Amino acid sequence: MTADLITQAFQIFLSVDNLLAVFLGVLIGTVVGAIPGMTTPMGVALVLPFTFTMQPVTGILLLLGVYKGGLYGGSITAILIKAPGTPAASCTVLDGFPMAQKGEARKALDMALYASCFADFISNLSLILLTGVLATFALRFGPPEFFTLIVFSLTIIAGVSGDSLAKGILSACLGLVLATIGLDIIYGTNRFVFGEVELMAGLSFIPVLIGLFALPEILNQFTIKKEERASAGAVGYVGASFADFKRCFKSILRGSLIGVVLGAIPGIGGSPSAFLSYSEAKRTSKHPETFGKGEMEGVAAAEAGNNGVAGATMIPLLALGIPGDVITAVILGAFMIHGLRPGPVMFQQNLPLIYAIFMGIMLSSFYLFVTGKLTIKTISKIANIPNNMLYPAVLILCIYGAYAINTNVFDVLVMFIVGILGFIMLRMDIPAAPFLIAFILGPLLEDNFRQALLMSQGTPTIFFRNEICIVFWILTTLSIFFMVKNHIQMKRREMAT
Repeated sequence: MTADLITQAFQIFLSVDNLLAVFLGVLIGTVVGAIPGMTTPMGVALVLPFTFTMQPVTGILLLLGVYKGGLYGGSITAILIKAPGTPAASCTVLDGFPMAQKGEARKALDMALYASCFADFISNLSLILLTGVLATFALRFGPPEFFTLIVFSLTIIAGVSGDSLAKGILSACLGLVLATIGLDIIYGTNRFVFGEVELMAGLSFIPVLIGLFALPEILNQFTIKKEERASAGAVGYVGASFADFKRCFKSILRGSLIGVVLGAIPGIGGSPSAFLSYSEAKRTSKHPETFGKGEMEGVAAAEAGNNGVAGATMIPLLALGIPGDVITAVILGAFMIHGLRPGPVMFQQNLPLIYAIFMGIMLSSFYLFVTGKLTIKTISKIANIPNNMLYPAVLILCIYGAYAINTNVFDVLVMFIVGILGFIMLRMDIPAAPFLIAFILGPLLEDNFRQALLMSQGTPTIFFRNEICIVFWILTTLSIFFMVKNHIQMKRREMAT
């Protein structure tokens, strides 16, 4: 990295807007994560429309801040009221809530914060060190290679996003179908527009996103049986000491590395990473019997595994243009809204911008620490906000977000239709992640498929033209095989019990 490149990156990054965007993003994400029923993807989806008028780096850093804050925020209610704000925080409940019951809530919250910040920092370093290497390798990719890569990514995401491979594939197929609505990218013919002029340009990304992730949660909150939610108790004043951090350091470091490895694999996410980190900490502990009864090391391991994925999920996004999970899919949408396309070409044409984003990502770890230390008592009270007050406000934000981008009522209608579809999918346990990622990658999949066939004059053997294509086909086949095998084994165990 030359001095000129560093100078350009600093010139892009060092602005009040960027510094404020990272901080606000972390704060918003922490608040959203601390509200039971409000997921981090939902928070990112609601914030995305507000980035439309921002500079690209500012908008992306705001979303990344929400992402980072949301991962930690889920631990707050997990510890205080046994209601994880995010799915990955379910692992933090195992020891965090027992600690709160023993009057050690502040210690648990502090350790969750320290583990989160350290893991986030390690994950950010991995992003900076590995992304450029992967992007350089990806410069060898042509349309056939990108097509096989996208097929492999969709297969992985469809398979690991839910309990059923068939439901994951169904979700991805629905997303691909919706991605074809509008004008054909080569021949210019109408597809699935049904005479509606508004559909000729295809479905807008933001209404689909909000409808898929925000509206179903709102509808679900008003339809499920209302249960009494515990009130957040006193946080206390005695926090975790440096000696406590030192005692848990091995588990934090191990969890951070587990998060980096699993986060870089599309579709894995924070939950498997958190539980694997927790199980390894318990397995290697000298006192495994204390886990599940208020063991601080359990909290540290779970949060390290959860937050270790944050930077790593950005590796395939920035290097290959392939989102690894729902949130990076939203961030990919933010790039596209601003006329940018992540991938190896971006490293050639917009390298200063990428390094400016890296700077903001590193700053987010510091902001996360400051936010957690200064606002923990205030944010912990957010869990007490009644749903009948919270979700009408969220619904207003949804409508505003869908309308504001194009000032088009039709987009609001799309949001509600997709929202109803998303609610049906939620009730049928059909994962939404493959849907959104397929919707975003659909045009790219089709474009590379057609370009490859044009290159080969219609000969399909071009998709097996070199070792890269063959490796991706092998990986796709193996992933399907093991997913089907695991599904069959799980069904057999269920029948046996």
